[in-house]
Amino acid sequence: MKYRIAAWAFVGLAIAGCWALYASANAPATMMSREPVLTLIEFTCPVVLVGFYFHFGVSFYLTLVANAVTYALLGLIVETLRRRLRHAQ
Repeated sequence: MKYRIAAWAFVGLAIAGCWALYASANAPATMMSREPVLTLIEFTCPVVLVGFYFHFGVSFYLTLVANAVTYALLGLIVETLRRRLRHAQ
């Protein structure tokens, strides 16, 4: 189970890294508009959502770490539920 949770954390880290590369490739003006891409970013990187609504800047490294931790906690919940449902059958 440890490896699965670590995989979830790595996926969160990779998602945040890919969005950071996307943001650096595009102009900042396009990232501030309300586009479907920004909604997808807010859905996959919750720390960005918090930064937008509480009006504080989030650094690149903080985004990577926070997203990895968020996905690790989500993975812990999912894997625990999956394990319990498997044993209940």
